[in-house]
Amino acid sequence: MKEGLLIYGCYGYTGKLISEHAVQLGLKPVLAGRDEQRTKSLAETLKLSHLVFDLSDENSVMDNIRDFKVVLHCAGPFMFTSEVMANACIKTKTHYLDITGEISVFEKIFRMDKAAKEAGIMLMAGVGFDVVPTDCLALYLKEKLPDADCLEMALLQKGGKLSHGTAITVAENMAEGGAVRREGKIVKIPAGTLTRMIDFGDKKRNTVAIPWGDVSTAYRTTGIPNITIYNYVPESVIRGMKLSNYIGFILRMDFVKRRMIKAIKSRPAGPTEEMRKHARGVIWGEVKNASGKTKVALLDLPEGYTLTAWTAVKIAQNILTNEPPSGAKTPAQVFGSNFILQFEGVKRTDI
Repeated sequence: MKEGLLIYGCYGYTGKLISEHAVQLGLKPVLAGRDEQRTKSLAETLKLSHLVFDLSDENSVMDNIRDFKVVLHCAGPFMFTSEVMANACIKTKTHYLDITGEISVFEKIFRMDKAAKEAGIMLMAGVGFDVVPTDCLALYLKEKLPDADCLEMALLQKGGKLSHGTAITVAENMAEGGAVRREGKIVKIPAGTLTRMIDFGDKKRNTVAIPWGDVSTAYRTTGIPNITIYNYVPESVIRGMKLSNYIGFILRMDFVKRRMIKAIKSRPAGPTEEMRKHARGVIWGEVKNASGKTKVALLDLPEGYTLTAWTAVKIAQNILTNEPPSGAKTPAQVFGSNFILQFEGVKRTDI
């Protein structure tokens, strides 16, 4: 019988937090990554075993993961790394988890549903801040209004900053515009052009539609055909998003992306421990049915990277101890709308 957890991409900002939290909870994952020195160093610090391999050859990946029950994949941008790892998991009958927030990756994983079922394994992308809390809130609102045909959610971050991995993913997708779901289909929209004023409980803020992962996942979880996800950002950022619609061809150039990524890597890797301790997040959600009836709720959260470590490890723990359903799944599909409430600092409020 297969057992054990492999954390791939263990030494990245989020991968390190996940690895450390797993050890705090008494788990003994095997750490893995492509950089031998960084992988070995973290493994020695945490007193864990480690493997070193890259994702360039699927057969090599299969050889390294075949003895594990679960792979928790933390090496992004996942648009470049998820497919080979997910395919290797299907072929070795290993459960697959990742911490992506990219719509294209979710859609790719969902297209592997049949193969995952035939292999008897579960594929679950987005086991971190994107999309566990939003997925749980979406399902909760759907349960409150079962005939809802429109879902809108908005995100507010108070404090903190982006990790290198998240910032690089943003840079890679900067020229791709926004995305919403309309009548069941994912539709591209110009960046920065769809806004909504949202009351987050303390005050109203102007938010802008973003291509957040729930445009993909919330549809799978709830079946709601019209989905828009907003984010609060300064007005200057919204103006920059609008500008990107006109200079997208420049942002897509390889040398421009390389310069942006180099600049990102020259900065600190992510929020400090002190920042994470004090930062907070809020998710606002609303569903509406055809007659105009609405249900609204707020979800108060701890800082996003901290929450990602907690949710990712908890989901991995659950799979290690209980065989999950097979196929490509979302977090709330498997664990329910109340899954997020077990974590410290999480509070859900009906409005």
